Amino acid sequence: MRAVAVSAFGAEPELMDLPQPEPGPGEVLVAMAVAGLNPTDWKIADGMLKDAVPHSFPLILGADGAGEVVAVGPDVRRCTVGDQVFGQFQLVGRGGGAYADYAVAAEDAVAPAPRNVTYATSAAVPTAGTAAYNLVEETRVAEGKRVLVVGATGGVGTFVTQLAAQRGAEVIATARAGSAELMGQFGAAVTVDHTQGPVAQQVLAAHPDGVDILIDLVSGPEAFADMTRVVRDGGTVVSTVGAADTDMLIEHNLRGFNFENRPSPQLLSILADQLDAGRLTVLITSEVQLEDAPAALARSRTGRAQGKTVIGL
Repeated sequence: MRAVAVSAFGAEPELMDLPQPEPGPGEVLVAMAVAGLNPTDWKIADGMLKDAVPHSFPLILGADGAGEVVAVGPDVRRCTVGDQVFGQFQLVGRGGGAYADYAVAAEDAVAPAPRNVTYATSAAVPTAGTAAYNLVEETRVAEGKRVLVVGATGGVGTFVTQLAAQRGAEVIATARAGSAELMGQFGAAVTVDHTQGPVAQQVLAAHPDGVDILIDLVSGPEAFADMTRVVRDGGTVVSTVGAADTDMLIEHNLRGFNFENRPSPQLLSILADQLDAGRLTVLITSEVQLEDAPAALARSRTGRAQGKTVIGL
């Protein structure tokens, strides 16, 4: 089968011809229709998890995807052949991933695909959507709260903006001028153009009383520490890139943490319901074919990608 994989940590992703995987106990084999690209895909290829878990090479890239179940392993209870599913397929210990004609997933890593949207839309959701949902849950976003989302135009950020606005929060989203109208459609009350000066300075100029919650998806430790000054005493701050110094935050009377996502089939089902009901919009900015996935990964590395990229199979 065709797959985009790396032969070692740091190697260039390339299109390869690899054996079709077989599902083991509690696993399903899916004929992939579309894979979703996430920055973690190239970070894993670079070795982000090399000290945490064993990897097998060639390592097929990609966690997110959608397609049809074509075989099930022993002890599978929820899925049957013919089911349309979406979810997460990265199995680094066996070299498995979503950028392939066929991929294996644990049964508890997939859920029935939304009925009213395309496979492409479904494939763009699992990692970014579950992360966004858990972020608004763990930061206790609620009606009347003012929330600053830094990195709002990316995959996670567009979902966070929508979910926070749904809960009645006042969302301040960072976005270039050309994306301000779009972010407003997603529910942002205000946008701040990060290219026009320090975000913290701009936010405090417009909102001297600060914000209740900071959800920062992009800033490094120094920039994140500066960003926390916009948060009111007793407020909540979170970094998705490990930039939060929790001891420093405690000293400043802020509740803060470095976020780690916890996806589940139940959460995927909640997001599927949101998609089917039209309450969640997926911003797909690029659709490419499998042979073009290496170039799409290179674009993702620049950190300037907006919305989601999906890969047709």
